[in-house]
Amino acid sequence: MTTNSWQRLFVAAVWIVIGAFQVAETLAAEDLTVNFDHVTQGQLPTGWTIDATNPGGTLAEWSVVTDSNAPTKPKVLTLKTAHDTSGSVFNLCWTRDIAFEDGEIEIKVRANTGKEDQGGGVIWRARDANNYYIARYNPLENNFRIYYVKNGSRKQLASGGRVGIPAGEWFKLKIIQDGDKIEGYLNGKKYLEVSDNTFMGPGGVGFWTKADAASSFDDLRVSPASRH
Repeated sequence: MTTNSWQRLFVAAVWIVIGAFQVAETLAAEDLTVNFDHVTQGQLPTGWTIDATNPGGTLAEWSVVTDSNAPTKPKVLTLKTAHDTSGSVFNLCWTRDIAFEDGEIEIKVRANTGKEDQGGGVIWRARDANNYYIARYNPLENNFRIYYVKNGSRKQLASGGRVGIPAGEWFKLKIIQDGDKIEGYLNGKKYLEVSDNTFMGPGGVGFWTKADAASSFDDLRVSPASRH
């Protein structure tokens, strides 16, 4: 192959790489809604994984199930069984395929069972099972809080007043992230606001429960901030 041919091949490869980054940037800027209705019963959505922070035994069982009370029928993603119910264990079902940095994340959650804990919430900017932000609501405690988990250790960043949403009732949880500023909403009402820079830059998104809390999730909506 001649020198000119190699040069043309190199230039073409560079443009392919540049084009791939441009496509990725476009995809990351699009709104995304996931309601699990096209996932096979008993399976997980493609690209999602079951994980845990501080696991001491068998991981919890998560899967997509048919639910007659699903906000968007017929299916939801559910933590069916928590095998390790100690208070230090955080059960996760999350994906790296949704890279979120700034914008909005909204999810519908229902607390099903749990004596140690109930309810749950969303994680974002997740690096791995030991490093992420959480916003969660617990019907047993009637409180809504934002934390981060760093190297497996949880720290509370903000706590709202008493909320009063009972177990067995679907609620809508939303976070808005803008740089280091985080806002937390339940059923459209703002309860929390805090600034923190522990995790900057994009990371994965997913669902979170604690100890023996078995909960269901539906209608995940991710709306990245507009970039100009």
